[in-house]
Amino acid sequence: MVSCELCRQSAELVLKVVLLLLLNLADHNTNHCSYLPQATQDFTNVSAHDLVSSLKKLNLNGQFDFDNTRRVANDFGNRYHFLPMAVLSPKKVSDISSTVKHVFNKGYNSDLTVTARGHGHSLQGQSQSHGGIVISMESLDEPKMHVQTGERPYVDVSGGELWINILHETLKYGLTPKSWTDYLYLTVGGTLSNGGISGQAFRHGPQINNVHQLEVVTGKGEVVNCSKEENADLFHGVLGGLGQFGIITRARISLEPAPKMVKWIRVLYSDFNLFTMEQEKLISSDNSFDYIEGFVIINRTGLVNNWRSTFSPKDPLQASQFISEGKTLYCLEMAKYFNSEDANIINQKTEFLLSKLNYIPHTLFQSEASYGDFLNRVHLSEIKLRAKGLWDVPHPWLNLLVPKSKIHSFSEEVFGHILTDTSNGPILIYPVNQSRWNDKTSMVTPEEDVFYLVAFLSSAIPSSSGSDGLENILTKNKHILDFCEMKKLGIKQYLPHYDTQERWQTHFGTRWDDFARRKLNYDPLAILTPGQRIFRKGRSIS
Repeated sequence: MVSCELCRQSAELVLKVVLLLLLNLADHNTNHCSYLPQATQDFTNVSAHDLVSSLKKLNLNGQFDFDNTRRVANDFGNRYHFLPMAVLSPKKVSDISSTVKHVFNKGYNSDLTVTARGHGHSLQGQSQSHGGIVISMESLDEPKMHVQTGERPYVDVSGGELWINILHETLKYGLTPKSWTDYLYLTVGGTLSNGGISGQAFRHGPQINNVHQLEVVTGKGEVVNCSKEENADLFHGVLGGLGQFGIITRARISLEPAPKMVKWIRVLYSDFNLFTMEQEKLISSDNSFDYIEGFVIINRTGLVNNWRSTFSPKDPLQASQFISEGKTLYCLEMAKYFNSEDANIINQKTEFLLSKLNYIPHTLFQSEASYGDFLNRVHLSEIKLRAKGLWDVPHPWLNLLVPKSKIHSFSEEVFGHILTDTSNGPILIYPVNQSRWNDKTSMVTPEEDVFYLVAFLSSAIPSSSGSDGLENILTKNKHILDFCEMKKLGIKQYLPHYDTQERWQTHFGTRWDDFARRKLNYDPLAILTPGQRIFRKGRSIS
């Protein structure tokens, strides 16, 4: 028995080595690979018909759709449109496992790939699969959401569950996840594959730091349970792994007691140094606010051109009473959580914290909202924009993580010269603590204790002048990236996008070898998530 086992292990090792050599050979001298498929590719040839026929024979609880596939050939970025061969609407995890295993068993006999699609909020076609299979994760019926109360509360959820639904369910038990994104109509699997950042990250880290367990379908079709203690390499690899090692089908998310109310505050600064200094002071204190973000206003006649959050409609505040007169202003946005019986104490604490800040006098805005309304604030703006037909426009977003030591050089050039206004959308800027992040996950960050998220959330809304057009925004984004590279600022992209494996290697730096090793171990044929353009099926690792 021992001898047989050694033979089996040796055979597997030889197979892996041969595969790696083949992949290296296929990518030899091909640093600038074309990851964008030909839009005119014909999927009605004989091999495609054979693939469709083989997929139809799979014994599934859910179903394939081979006709109405255009519905997933788009995403929030609205710039890439790749038509898949089929859309799988799974009911059980076994549907996903069987499908991926089927594609894996086809090996190099087909170019078929698989992409898990949550709410389609990707920006560069990452949730699309040209000529492949898109799995509509929101169709997944299992596991049913389960909230566990007690000393260490958690919620078990499907990888296709929306965070807004998790909020509504956990609040019934007086509980809440610790870390959020600003927009809640995203799936668990989607945000955990990227990071999940918002104004609570300085205290609790991103969402990937607040997960106890995962269930994952690997690129071989295997269903694996993993955690920090069990299959830890896969667990850490999948978190922030951009969908490269497995499809998240279940997650156990840490919970804490939920507050009932939120005191929501904004103040303005005209001095960037003071603005960042006070942000950094706030995130370093244990006795601080529960949520801290900020944004930049360049050359605006009113205070905020900001669709991403609004004060409660029950207590509207007229921001237009303040005029920027073409100056660049910096808004510090904070929130303090509380329960109604603690209102007086929270008011005193808030007044004390504000008394230590040196914002522009008379620019203090305060409101109160329920905890749920505060977290779901962006959805109100989405409804308004959809009504005007302004939601489904191209969104050429650029999200950067900038080291604290370089944020002032970054600000001087970007906010002083490259950008002339903020009419295209909000610019977020706020610091987080590296110490609250788990460096074992696949997500890479700048190598400093404190770094800033700077997010340019642009919308390419058609205008007569063309100044808000897509190409104009993309040109500015390129100027920003070129400046960061030229000055060697050490930034990292959040929700990264690169077209060559060489640039991906630069992005991951010293962690590339681990990333490539995990790909070889868990998705050796590069079946999963081709839209990230990191690995290409048939020549995936170099």
